[in-house]
Amino acid sequence: MDIIKVFGSNVRKYRTEKGISQEAFAEMCGMHRTYISAIECYRRSISLENIQRIADALEIETYKLFLEE
Repeated sequence: MDIIKVFGSNVRKYRTEKGISQEAFAEMCGMHRTYISAIECYRRSISLENIQRIADALEIETYKLFLEE
């Protein structure tokens, strides 16, 4: 399991299911759009604090971002 790929894929999946653009989602998280893009393209490891901010913005439990399909 590549945790960075699983996390990035899940962020993209949940974000697009809600119909939220990267730019709008970044604002919801208090982050920059390029940071969200880097996460979704597997180019970024992130802190636990930012993981929680992303889960809160998506209105999901944090663990769901780590579940491999």
